[in-house]
Amino acid sequence: MTTLLQEAKGLYKLSRPLSTLTGVLATFLGGYVAGTEAWLDIGLACLATLFISASANAWNDYRDVEIDRINQPQRPLPSGMVRLETARNFSFILAALSLVIAALISWPAFAIGLASNAMLYLYSIRLKSTVLLGNVTVALISALSPVFGGVAAGNVGPSLWLAAIIFLGILGREILKTLADYEGDAYNHVRTISTVWGPRAARTAFFLLLGLTAMIMLAPYFYDQFEPIYAYIVALGVFPVAMYVIIRVTRERSGPQLEQLSQILKYDFLIWFVAVLIGATV
Repeated sequence: MTTLLQEAKGLYKLSRPLSTLTGVLATFLGGYVAGTEAWLDIGLACLATLFISASANAWNDYRDVEIDRINQPQRPLPSGMVRLETARNFSFILAALSLVIAALISWPAFAIGLASNAMLYLYSIRLKSTVLLGNVTVALISALSPVFGGVAAGNVGPSLWLAAIIFLGILGREILKTLADYEGDAYNHVRTISTVWGPRAARTAFFLLLGLTAMIMLAPYFYDQFEPIYAYIVALGVFPVAMYVIIRVTRERSGPQLEQLSQILKYDFLIWFVAVLIGATV
């Protein structure tokens, strides 16, 4: 019984609840800004996103177990909390459930779910050890979350602003994560922007992407898509945290410190989600 409970706890950790919640919220916001109030289909899209994200997180840890023995030895797989075959089967089951749910919404929604699952598996197998291509893939999949919500709601147009912002922001965060994983990736000959072009180039790319994200975050307000309260929350809530991360990234070098800054950026996105929720003109 103790082993089963331990493994269940490990699977919960493998799903990375906070990371998964971020994708679910992005899908919800994509449906919310659509303004159609198709809440049942939006809810199904959120549930499908939950399973897609959790499946991808489990699969990624399954594929990266040897790297994590160096970078993140406390994670469920390298620590022995969860068996490798259990993590693999957990991922497959969640992916299948996500496709069933997406099919209940519409065929376009099913296509997005299928494409997201396929790209996430391909990322871990082939694309992760590439210079930027893997990072772009993750950012693209993340950007599909609000589009998924918009498709489910029957009005995809308003979600495109959200998709552009998420794409740039996640791409920047993915590059920051390559800096955090530099030692393990270099030891295992994983090709990333940090290991191939060097940490300095990776930092420069991160700074540029975070700056572009900040500029595009304000674009919906200037184009009268969102109410003024949106701009206030972004300027006073999102931007100060981003500036703090930028300053810290210029100084910090250790993997755990940079990983912590990556997590702070994730929380910063939650503040932006609140800005969209309050400021969107629906």
